Parts: sequence; C-alpha cells; structure tokens
Amino acid sequence: MTKEQFRELTKAPVLLDGATGSNLMLAGMPRGICTEQWILAHPDVLKNLQKEYVEAGSQIVYAPTFGGNAVNLARYNLTDEIASLNHTLVSYSKEAVQGKAYVAGDITTTGKMMAPAGDLTYEEAYDTYAEQIQYLAEAGVDLLVAETMIHIHETLAALDAASRVCDLPMMCTMTVEADGSIFTGGNIIEAAEMFEEAGACAVGVNCSVGPDQLEAVVKNIAAAVSIPVIAKPNAGMPHITPQGQAVYDMDASAFGIHMKKLLDAGASIVGGCCGTTSEYIRELKKYLP
Repeated sequence: MTKEQFRELTKAPVLLDGATGSNLMLAGMPRGICTEQWILAHPDVLKNLQKEYVEAGSQIVYAPTFGGNAVNLARYNLTDEIASLNHTLVSYSKEAVQGKAYVAGDITTTGKMMAPAGDLTYEEAYDTYAEQIQYLAEAGVDLLVAETMIHIHETLAALDAASRVCDLPMMCTMTVEADGSIFTGGNIIEAAEMFEEAGACAVGVNCSVGPDQLEAVVKNIAAAVSIPVIAKPNAGMPHITPQGQAVYDMDASAFGIHMKKLLDAGASIVGGCCGTTSEYIRELKKYLP
C-alpha cells in the first residue's frame, strides 16, 4: 500500500480488528511467556481469530508481530530468530485474511525507558525499529502500526526508522490516561502533532481505558491534526478474578454505543483493544456509514 492509497482508503471511516493478546489467553496462552513464540506453536488459534475479525468487517488486521523486536526477543533468547519470526507471523495473517483485508506490521515499545530516565538512546531505539521494520516490509505487510507506545521520542525513533527503511504508510497510537497524559511525560495532543510532522499517516490512542473515557481526548486530537485519528480502546476497565484473569466490564453493545461517540468526536479509524472480540467489531461496524 502506498501513502496515497492509504489516504484514499481513509477518506471514509476504516474498521480495524480487535484484541489479540487477551483472546490468545482465553485460548490457553499462559502469562509471562513470549507471545510470538506461543503463536508459532499454535498458528491456528491466531489464524482463526483473524478470520473472525475479517468476517466481522475488519478492513485492517494487525499481524501478531507486536513484540518482535530485538530488545524484547532478547528476554527470551530469541534474537537469532527475529527475521524468521517476523516473516512467519506475517504469513499467518496474510493466510488468514486471504486478501480480504490489509495486514499491518505491528510494532510496539521496547519496554525500556528512554535516556535520560533510562538507558535506551534514540539511536538504539532507531536501530531496533529499523531492523524489525525491514523484516516486516520484506514479509509483505501493507502498512505499519506502532501501537501501545509509551514514550514520545521512542515513537519518533520508530517513525524515523520507517521512513528510512521503506515507503509504507505508518499509523501511531499511544496508551494514555483518560485525560490524555502519557505515562512517561507529555500528552497525546502534543505527541499527535509531532507524529504528524514526522510523517505519520494517522495518529491516536489504543489500549488505555474504555471508549467512554476518551471522548474529550479524541476530540482534542482531531482538532490538533489534519490526518486521520485512531481510536482502539479496551472493552472498558478490567476486573481481576481470583484466578488472575482480566475480565472487562463493557459488553459489545455498550462498546459500540460509546465508539459511536468517538466517531462523532472525530475518530475515523476505529477498532478494539484488550477484552474485545469479533463480536465487538461486528457491533462497531453498525455505526460506520
């Protein structure tokens, strides 16, 4: 997909997919392991989930390459497998969607704090993202998405790396508090403006909280940028069961109603994060023109 094709696609509202991780856990994935490695051992779980999203109406599906960067994979002694891992995981998504939806190469935070608060430098972040993005581009993703980002400058490093490695359009979403503040400092409004200037094709929020708490945030982002605004929130807030399972408090019907308010507030690329399923995406589709 070219950036011009992305602009054409997003002239109308676009429907993303829903959660991956929370659904894999429901399917039996243990906590505390490498998600990407578990998917390699259970490919049909991922493929069936993404087929359900396409059937529900998703136009863009995220490849399960979320933690497929060298920094994260080093925690599991998997850095030697980074190329094959990213290529294989993208192939699963392409097989699942069968050309009926676009596949986004998914990247996220390294989990390390940026200097001076931590020891991750801009150059190291850049190199980390450039490596993974190169493999994603080679694997044939249609576009890129940096999601659940927690640091403005780490996200800028990812955007910089993408622009040097390939010409694919890139979306950027951060996880924020209900007031738009970012965990590591700053707020999503200033971040969105910086990301647009750095070449992002769409900006917004994912994960964070439920859609009922993001109306003002989405409205303010839409007022600050000229590119599409993304809203991919959780299914409300989680309650942890005695067994350690996160149960989200918003059902699909309520999720759709609140997402309609985010569409009215200026979001035009929408989907769901933790706790959402294909049922939520199907419900959300009802509110798209």
